[in-house]
Amino acid sequence: MISKDIIVEQLKEQIAGFKAEAKSKTIGFVTEVGDGIAKIAGLSDVMMSEMLEFQTKKGVIFGVALNLEEDSVGAVILGDFTEIKEGSEVKTTKRILEVPVGEAMIGRVVSPLGEALDGKGKIETSKSYPIEKIAPGVIARQSVSQPVQTGIKAIDAMIPIGRGQRELIIGDRQIGKTAIAIDTIINQRGQNMKCIYVAIGQKESKIAGIVAKLTECGAMEYTTIVLSGASDPASLLYIAPYAGTALAEYFLDKGEDVLIVYDDLSKHAVAYREISLLLRRPPGREAYPGDVFYLHSRLLERACKLNKEHGGGSITALPIIETQSGDVSAYVPTNVISITDGQIYLEPDLFYKGNRPAVNAGLSVSRVGSAAQIKAMKKVAGKMRLEAAQYRELAAFAQFSSDLDASTRAKLERGKRLTEIFKQDQYSPLLVANQVLIFYALINGFLDDIAVEKIREFEMGLYEYARTNGKEVLGEIASTGEYNEEIENKLRSLIGDYKSTVIGS
Repeated sequence: MISKDIIVEQLKEQIAGFKAEAKSKTIGFVTEVGDGIAKIAGLSDVMMSEMLEFQTKKGVIFGVALNLEEDSVGAVILGDFTEIKEGSEVKTTKRILEVPVGEAMIGRVVSPLGEALDGKGKIETSKSYPIEKIAPGVIARQSVSQPVQTGIKAIDAMIPIGRGQRELIIGDRQIGKTAIAIDTIINQRGQNMKCIYVAIGQKESKIAGIVAKLTECGAMEYTTIVLSGASDPASLLYIAPYAGTALAEYFLDKGEDVLIVYDDLSKHAVAYREISLLLRRPPGREAYPGDVFYLHSRLLERACKLNKEHGGGSITALPIIETQSGDVSAYVPTNVISITDGQIYLEPDLFYKGNRPAVNAGLSVSRVGSAAQIKAMKKVAGKMRLEAAQYRELAAFAQFSSDLDASTRAKLERGKRLTEIFKQDQYSPLLVANQVLIFYALINGFLDDIAVEKIREFEMGLYEYARTNGKEVLGEIASTGEYNEEIENKLRSLIGDYKSTVIGS
């Protein structure tokens, strides 16, 4: 039995060590809720984009403050809004919306809030980054000069992409926009590049297929998929690209290179329009709110190439925009075109003619240009864009004339072979050294006497032959990117030897 004196002594010690702390909490109440939007009264000191905690019977549901009005706060709910009732308690957190980041995210499929969606268990991370962040300033950046090899011949030759660039992929539905992005991710294997694929409002069956393909190609080892599915609320679709960029910035701060794909920003703009109209913001052109340009500009400006003093990392962005019947002059497409450093335009007519990827070389452009190409590619692909443009003009003109001079006929024949060379199967990105090899063969007339229908067969055979007989020269191009007389002679000799064996057989 404990004596009375010991109890009294312990109580005195506890009273002596007691420190009273005053904690203040701002608590508000839901006055109106529906369609994923809540109106809250009583939150006098809430910040813009602050995380809010909604107390429900099933636990806490998070929301984000978007509208700060005189007598109420408009918030979007990041979860099941049916659990929130009128009169529900709301607490401020004093934290801007943030998502977990870290190495553990690599190889996983996650929600925009950082929760695992792939059934592989909880993701353990120790750091969080805010989803909104001011983009690096001009002084922190440097010009884009290092290439991102997509493995797609038409793009690497004519519309090169550099590390730190923002290159828009634009076109109608179902003509290969996502295919270009996935091929680019697959081609980053061994390139020391982390990849993030942000799926905005995509069918989950489609994403399951993409995950399976990336796993099969060994690309999930360096890729994270941020998924907000077609059935998710508009609030998750709205924050998804910002959450993906926050993860990219974690690797950027470590001095690493990151490739991020936003698939697609058309659905993102539609989700933001839905939220804005429900929040009673005044609509503008095509019913989008007035700040829809800022929605995408503040996102895409975070893609950059930092200079050595700031870590030297980069974020390369490939936003995707879906057009309606090829209308690039619609509101959101023109906005994003003006923000990005060029666009890859995919044309339905080319797609249906079997030219896949259906890249229109005339309307596509890279504002970084040959600065983002290795020396060898710059040398062999310099004339490629001009030849493609000349062929398009002449092909249109030749339809009305049967009597063509020899030089025009030669240009048309060369153009047909060029079009054939640019055809490429999905999920088969090509090494840059092999691209240099086939482009050299084309511009130096090695393919002029080969029938157009035999070009693909000749091309595949040349790669196979070069794998054993041209290992040295292709290895030199891949490792150094150089192009000199010695390399040119080796390429000429390699192609000549292969051609003589093919013709001989």
